[in-house]
Amino acid sequence: MRVLFAPDSFGGSLTAAEAAAAMGRGWARSVPADTTVLLPLADGGTGFVEVLHTARGGTRHDVEVTGPLGEPTTATWLELESTAYVESASACGLHLVADRTPQTAAAATSRGVGELVAAAAATGPASIVVGLGGSACTDGGAGLLAALGAAPRDADGTVLSDGGGALAAVARLDGLRDALGALAGIDLVVAADVDHVLTGPQGAAAVFGPQKGADEDTVAALDAALTTWGAVLGEACGDPGLAGRPGAGAAGGLGAALAALGARRVAGGELVREVAGLDEALDRADLVVTGEGALDEQSLHGKLVSVVADRAREHGVPCIALAGQVHLGGNQALEAGIEGAYSVAADAGSVEAALADPAGRLADLAEGVARHWGARPPGDGPEGSSTRRDG
Repeated sequence: MRVLFAPDSFGGSLTAAEAAAAMGRGWARSVPADTTVLLPLADGGTGFVEVLHTARGGTRHDVEVTGPLGEPTTATWLELESTAYVESASACGLHLVADRTPQTAAAATSRGVGELVAAAAATGPASIVVGLGGSACTDGGAGLLAALGAAPRDADGTVLSDGGGALAAVARLDGLRDALGALAGIDLVVAADVDHVLTGPQGAAAVFGPQKGADEDTVAALDAALTTWGAVLGEACGDPGLAGRPGAGAAGGLGAALAALGARRVAGGELVREVAGLDEALDRADLVVTGEGALDEQSLHGKLVSVVADRAREHGVPCIALAGQVHLGGNQALEAGIEGAYSVAADAGSVEAALADPAGRLADLAEGVARHWGARPPGDGPEGSSTRRDG
């Protein structure tokens, strides 16, 4: 049997390549006769450039930029033929903030992403694809725009400090034409991992703020600030409905700022699927194993796992998922095309035990799952396939 391992990264614990390798290693311990194929993937977030570079080659460029809390950090973009692929998480990723607090959630900036885009644009590509996801900021892309020459200002004309919290005082945006000029002649594309809007119950602050350190009061303050910012941004670019666009809330609102620059949006997982050759790999697979850090409701909103499951169903290939934690019921998983979902934390006994040795524990889980799913004819799923949930 030919088993395709096509996971996303597992939060900050494993890259997609590390996760695929661990799955394949554990599977082979149980069923060495199976052929294992590793195809690590991404949906625009952390690992976006690494996955594309592994699949297609190209030239990686490392650039020193402003990190999410103002410190310098090294971020990466990939030159592949005439396209520049920019990984926003490498400049403002959640993994760059070790101690996440309400203060860091309000102060984190996307300025480094703008600096990375500017560096790529300076080389003259035909197109720039910005992968969104895994960000530490909730600044509506104000930092990105500032780095490109568009300054958010308060009612007195003072340039605002970086961070989403400062946007509570925003009154206007100056220099958007300069930012557009910096990208003149370049096809700007957003590869977004989610379809959330900028504000409200399904907005950037409410949905993603807590994982960035925001408490209830900070979430409310950031959402109010983004509401003001969304109106200013929409007026500046002539699109008053900008904040309500699907994907505007991606990566803390970077989706909204890039839309104001004229970017067209594509699903990140779908883009990586095409570039990395997922469909061709599925044509030769008898089973596909995907996964991510947390399999939950958000996973079903355009994230990588749902893309893999949808394509597997189209190709008639059974799909299962191994995740750090599973928060979906069995019926939810089945409706999404996932015939079995298995949790590393549940298998290890706790989240803490899983994180103590993420690759080893994931390999152990794959070894156990392979006893049920391995060495079977195509389309012949195991008896008792299930979803192992956490909590």
